[in-house]
Amino acid sequence: MSETNGVVLAEVVAQQLEALLEAGNYDGAKLLLKPVQEVDAAEAIGSLPRTLQALAFRLLPKDEAIEVYEYLDPAVQQTLLERLRSGEVLELVEEMSPDDRVRLFDELPAKVVRRLLAQLSPAERRVTAQLLGYEAETAGRLMTTEFIDLKEFHSAAQALEIVRRRARDTETIYSLYVTDASRHLTGILSLRDLVTAEPEARIGNVMTREVVSVSTDTDQEEVARAIQRYDFLAVPVVDREQRLVGIVTVDDVIDVIEQEATRDLYAAGAVQAGDEDDYFQSNLFTVARRRVVWLLVLLLANSGTAAVIAAMDGVLKQVVVLAAFIPLLIGTGGNVGAQSSTVVIRGLSTQRIQSLGPGLAIAREALAGALLGLLMMVVVVPWAGYVSHGNWVVAWAAGLALVAITTLAATAGAALPLLFDRIGLDPALMSAPFIATATDVAGVFIYLNLAAWLLRWAG
Repeated sequence: MSETNGVVLAEVVAQQLEALLEAGNYDGAKLLLKPVQEVDAAEAIGSLPRTLQALAFRLLPKDEAIEVYEYLDPAVQQTLLERLRSGEVLELVEEMSPDDRVRLFDELPAKVVRRLLAQLSPAERRVTAQLLGYEAETAGRLMTTEFIDLKEFHSAAQALEIVRRRARDTETIYSLYVTDASRHLTGILSLRDLVTAEPEARIGNVMTREVVSVSTDTDQEEVARAIQRYDFLAVPVVDREQRLVGIVTVDDVIDVIEQEATRDLYAAGAVQAGDEDDYFQSNLFTVARRRVVWLLVLLLANSGTAAVIAAMDGVLKQVVVLAAFIPLLIGTGGNVGAQSSTVVIRGLSTQRIQSLGPGLAIAREALAGALLGLLMMVVVVPWAGYVSHGNWVVAWAAGLALVAITTLAATAGAALPLLFDRIGLDPALMSAPFIATATDVAGVFIYLNLAAWLLRWAG
C-alpha cells in the first residue's frame, strides 16, 4: 500500500469511526478497527474530536493499543493520558518500548513524568531513567535497550533458541550482537547468517568482528548518517568502555531525519522552529513569536540599506535615474546569495561538500557568481542604456555593479554557512533572507559608489 493510499484509508476510517461512535455502535467500531494497520488506526483516532479519541482508543485490543499509541502525535498522546484512568495510563506507559516512552516523557510536564516514573516497575524505571540521563538529541537518548545479545561460545542452535525466546520482547531480531562476559561488543551477525549456519557451529566463528557502532553521546544526525551509509536496520550503541548498552533502529532514524529537515527548512525561511513540527497546530501568538525574532533582525539589517542611500543622496540628486536600478541589483544579489547558501547548507547536511573542501567550495561559488554577473551584464547594460535614454554612465554603473554584487553574494552565501559550521553553530541560521538582506546593504553601497566614480571620471 502506498503512503497516499494509507492517508486516504485513514481519512475514510476516521469518518466511519466518528459516525459509529456518535451512534453508540461500539461493536461496529471494534470491527472497523480490527483489520486496520496500527499506523492508520493511529491517524484515524488522532483525526477524531478530542471527546471521542479516548473512547475509540479503549476499543482497541490491549496489545494493539500499545502499538497504536506509539504512532500517535505527542499532542494526542497527552490528551489520552489526561482522559484515561490512572490504571490504564500506567499499563500503557509500562508496556511501551523504552525509546518511545522517553520521547513521550520529553513532551510531558516534569511533575507528570516524576509521577509516572515512580509508578513504573523497577526494571522499566531503571531503563527509562538511564535513557533520560543522556543529553537530548544523542544516540543515548534515541536508543532502545531491547535487543538480543549472544555469546561467542553459543552454538547456532542455542542462539536460535535464544532468539525464539526473546523475539517478542525485542525491537528487532534481524541484527544480533555478540558480547563478552563484561558486555563489551565483540561482533555482529544477521539473522540470515544465523539461520544458514550449521547447528553446531560456534557464534564466534560465524559472526563479523568488524563492527560499526556509535557512542551514547554521538549526535543523532551522525547516527542517521551511519545507518544511511552502511544500509543498517539498526546500529549498536556503546558507552565509553565499549560496552553495548542499546541500539538505534532505522524507524527512529527516519523520525530524526524528518525532524532535522523541518528545522533546516524553518531556519532557511527565517522562522524559529519549535521542539516539534507543530507549527500548524500552534496558536497565532506562537506563530507570530516564531517569525518576529528574525524579522526584527532583518529589519535592523535593512536599515543599513536606507542609511547608505541617505548618505549617497547627492549622487541620486545628480542622476535621479540611478534609483530605478536599485531594486534590480539588490534583488539579483539576494537571489544569487540565496542559491549559494542553499547548495552549501545542503552540502553540509549530506556531507558531500567535505570532498571538495571549504576553500574550493567558496572559490567555486565566487567564480559562479562572477560568471552569472557577466552573463546578466550583457543583457542589463543595453537595457539600462535604453531605460536611461542613452545615459551610458548609468548603464555601465548598473552592469559593473551587477558583476560585483553577484560575485559578493555568491561568496557570502557560501562562506557564511561554512563559517557557522566551523564555529559549531547551525549553518541553516545563515538563511536566505539573512544573506539577501546583508547583500542588499553591500550591493547598494557598491552601486552608488561605483556610479559616483564613473560620473567623476566621465565628467
